[in-house]
Amino acid sequence: MILSDVDICHRLEDGDLVIEPLDDPGLQIQPASVDLRLGRTFLEFQRTNIPCIHPGSEREIDEYVDEVVVPEGEDFILHPGDFVLGTTLERVEIPPDLIAHVEGRSSLGRLAIVVHATAGLADPGYQGQITLELSNLGAAPVALAPEMRISQLTFTELSSRADRPYGEERGSKYQNQEGPQASKIGGDREFGGDQ
Repeated sequence: MILSDVDICHRLEDGDLVIEPLDDPGLQIQPASVDLRLGRTFLEFQRTNIPCIHPGSEREIDEYVDEVVVPEGEDFILHPGDFVLGTTLERVEIPPDLIAHVEGRSSLGRLAIVVHATAGLADPGYQGQITLELSNLGAAPVALAPEMRISQLTFTELSSRADRPYGEERGSKYQNQEGPQASKIGGDREFGGDQ
């Protein structure tokens, strides 16, 4: 079951679902979703002449990513074909009986802006800001203003509470993240890590 605005408001009031800061609930809470705003920090991948980035080498991934913080009153320009990591301004806490789906807003989709490549879920138990995988599929640069509504979350109620929700007990890599986070896939078991 997907939560309606009434259900979302009840969950927020009860405190088991957390979205903060939720500065304008009347604007941000939609009929079956909550709009999240864009943060100021971005991770840009450097253009480089390397054969590949290997998922098992975190050093390589961090080596080719630069952090950019957009000054107050300025925009981040996303050029055609670019891919950057951004973040939501809001921090969320998803209870063990819900899963959140990260979606783009249709107004930005109509400008060819995509907000996630594959990471469209916030698992039960997830806490933190949400990293956005931003791409411009269009032919013209698009200005992204920090604090603009960039994405939306919908919430689906699980048939039962997750027995082992996302979090420290599971060794979840991105729990309590602040700002955009580069891939930590090198910590996965298949690459010699413990997760």
